[in-house]
Amino acid sequence: QVQLVESGGGLVQAGGSLRLSCAASGRTFSRYAMGWFRQAPGKEREFVARINWPGASTGYADSVKGRFTISRDNAKNTGYLQMNSLKPEDTAVYYCAAGLRGNTGADYWGQGTQVTVSS
Repeated sequence: QVQLVESGGGLVQAGGSLRLSCAASGRTFSRYAMGWFRQAPGKEREFVARINWPGASTGYADSVKGRFTISRDNAKNTGYLQMNSLKPEDTAVYYCAAGLRGNTGADYWGQGTQVTVSS
């Protein structure tokens, strides 16, 4: 079992940066691929980024490629999402996930953290 808690969301102006953190409990976190998803009001949840369990392989949605960076520190049981050059369309609730099933689902989810980008 893995519990995930996100932090680091907030309000930022367009062009700014935020760093989201995902603190995991459970000894097996380091063995799971993890990722970030987001859901904007009135829209379906969408994939943002993923990283495999050693942290050597990453993948990104086209909409964030070149602006967002996913990373993890398995020794700290923590994952990160560095978000730069934020746009108003990045406004959403961001969810951390572990045990990804492709880019559409996961075994474990956090409660989400709100990111709001003002124009």
